[in-house]
Amino acid sequence: MTSLSTLASRGPSAHRLDPVLVGCLAATWLVWGSTYLAIKYALLSFPPFFQMGTRFLVAGALLMAWMRWRGRPLPNARQWLHAAVVGALMLGGGMGGTAYAEQTVGSGLVVAFIAVVPLMIAALNLIWGLLPTRWETAGIVVGLAGVLLLTQGAGFQASPAGLAAIAMACAGWSLGSVLSQRSLPLAPGAMGFASEMLCGGALLMAMAWLSGESPEWPPQPLAVAAWGYLVVFGSLVAFNAYMVLLARASAALASSYTFVNPVIAMLLGVFVAGEHVTGYEWLAAGIVLVGVVLMLRGKASGAHRPHRT
Repeated sequence: MTSLSTLASRGPSAHRLDPVLVGCLAATWLVWGSTYLAIKYALLSFPPFFQMGTRFLVAGALLMAWMRWRGRPLPNARQWLHAAVVGALMLGGGMGGTAYAEQTVGSGLVVAFIAVVPLMIAALNLIWGLLPTRWETAGIVVGLAGVLLLTQGAGFQASPAGLAAIAMACAGWSLGSVLSQRSLPLAPGAMGFASEMLCGGALLMAMAWLSGESPEWPPQPLAVAAWGYLVVFGSLVAFNAYMVLLARASAALASSYTFVNPVIAMLLGVFVAGEHVTGYEWLAAGIVLVGVVLMLRGKASGAHRPHRT
């Protein structure tokens, strides 16, 4: 946690991926890729909105307590307002909308929708006159094509409400990501991330209450273990890593997890759940990785400027 509090204040590396960015990319790629399986297990006892709301409230409270112990000041009123807006968009809208959609939309279609996030972020950045590099654009297109191939034949069965929810979720996550970079700066470092998790978690709990959700009690041990994994790794580690990437890397690179996560989830399905993967799916996974390499090439070949103001 200590290092996360100072990452956002350091300047971006113009010509290479420094170790901090490599670590953050690994966290968003590997950890968020594994949360597909963890969420499935946590759902055994904890319904979607309740599961996500509690994990972000606990993670945000732990991170804020740690930062206070380190002597960091609490966010001011304006920074709390920014955290409320960004948290509502990214966690309430993004996470909450995805959780709602997964009740009626096949996981393959959810993954395909989420893979459009880099395109949405790139489009929103045009408002500020920021263009992705040619390598990043190529990486987005190739990565999206790979994810679409990966989800072919997944048995897409969805309701209009579910499709609307996942579309709004992607839009909310993308808009919140861009606003946190451009117009609504959070408190410096990890204190800002903690305030965002607290605000978003509170909104998710309100959504759980409005939906009439209630957890199974006593919860199953496997569900508790999965929930704990989501708190520590999904929220404290990976979410904070994503916010650092937004502050220090290009939008395309920060959102590259949307391409890698389905591949990680597929590999975990093979090695943990014993699922079968066809040669066609392995080919699609390879195309996804080519797209990611192109985006990494874009980062290495030119300076990309975003930083939190």
